[in-house]
Amino acid sequence: MNIPFLGNRRQKIGFPDPAGIAELLAECELLRSQAYREGVRLDDSAASLEALDQLVPRWRDDEETLHWLGNDAGLYLGTVIVRTVPGAAWEIRSDGQPVVRLTSGREFDVVDSGHEWAVNGVPELSQLYAEVAES
Repeated sequence: MNIPFLGNRRQKIGFPDPAGIAELLAECELLRSQAYREGVRLDDSAASLEALDQLVPRWRDDEETLHWLGNDAGLYLGTVIVRTVPGAAWEIRSDGQPVVRLTSGREFDVVDSGHEWAVNGVPELSQLYAEVAES
C-alpha cells in the first residue's frame, strides 16, 4: 500500500505524528465491515486475528475487493502488532509502504502479508502474529 501523501508531507514538515499515522492505518473499513457481517468483532487483539482466519473467504471472487481487503488485512495485522508487541512501531518507507519495525530492527511488511492471506489464506494472520510476537 503506497501512501504517497505521507512521503510529501514528511519531506515538507517533518514526519507526521506517529499516533495519527497509527490511527489512520488502523481504520481498515472494508475488513471491519466484512468481519462485522460475519459476526467477528475486531478489537485489535491476537484472538481477533484467529477469528479472521476462520472466515469463509467470499471475497476471493471479486478482484477489487480482494485487493482492498488484502491491504486492510495487512494493516489490521500491523495494528495488532503495534498495539500488543512491546516496542513495535509503524514506519513509512521511502516508497510510501507502511511496515512494522520491531525493537530488534526487523522490518515486517504487513501489507504484503495481508495480500497473501487474502489470496491464499496462508500464512494465517494469527500465525504471522505469533511469529512476530516471539521475535
